[in-house]
Amino acid sequence: MNLKSKISISIIFILLISCSKKQENVSIIKEKNLETQMIEVYNQGMQEFERGDVIYAARKFAEAELLYPQSIWAPRAVLMSAYGYFSQGYYNDAINDLERFLIKYKNHPQTDYAYYLLALCHYDQIVDEKKDLNQIINAKKYFELIVKKFPNTDYAFDSKYKLELIVEIIASKEMYLARYYTKREKWVPAINRYKVVVNKYETTIFVEEALHRLVELHYKLGLTDEAKKYASLLGYNYQSSQWYEASYKILNTNYKRKKINQQDQKETILRKFRKLFK
Repeated sequence: MNLKSKISISIIFILLISCSKKQENVSIIKEKNLETQMIEVYNQGMQEFERGDVIYAARKFAEAELLYPQSIWAPRAVLMSAYGYFSQGYYNDAINDLERFLIKYKNHPQTDYAYYLLALCHYDQIVDEKKDLNQIINAKKYFELIVKKFPNTDYAFDSKYKLELIVEIIASKEMYLARYYTKREKWVPAINRYKVVVNKYETTIFVEEALHRLVELHYKLGLTDEAKKYASLLGYNYQSSQWYEASYKILNTNYKRKKINQQDQKETILRKFRKLFK
């Protein structure tokens, strides 16, 4: 290789290095400009949010994320957009934002909040336990996930409380269906629904009535031993309840409620009161 060729190659190499440095500088400047623009749009969204125009704010947050999705502000923008939609009842838009956040920004520090807001989006749409089964199931799924994956957070504490309410709602739905079948004299499906309440939702307020209905229906079908079994269960756990008394009447046709003499009751109370001063 002659001297002229060596000089030509050296010049080309220098030019390439120079061009790459210029490209890198241009790229950095461009990225900085994008981030600056993104922060400006994000701040506009915050201003609109504080003014109360949360829908316009949500659009601004979405615009901010699109400008520079690699920025640390991008996931925050998605969450702010989701919250804006959620606060105004645009649950589907909020759910779309949150599901995208959880896919796109995995292991983000605010993942627990995203799941909690997602659970609330479904929970707040539960209006009628007779119809909103999908919303009930989804809310329950996400609240359970929060309790399991983020047990030491405030979100987990509130999720446990809401799960108790959801269980009550599901039990209420089972009772609604059981009563529906009972009215139409479809005894077997009615019995099955009441059994679900007793076996799966024994901590709810509906379990006493469910036990009584099982006594009632089994007795109606001539299954006296089964009726007695449920009456015993009801008596053991809820002997003082109105449902136990109603079941007792079914199995004891000669049952008469003991009448309390009000005068005797008054005298008993007075005697107890006098003893305090002796």
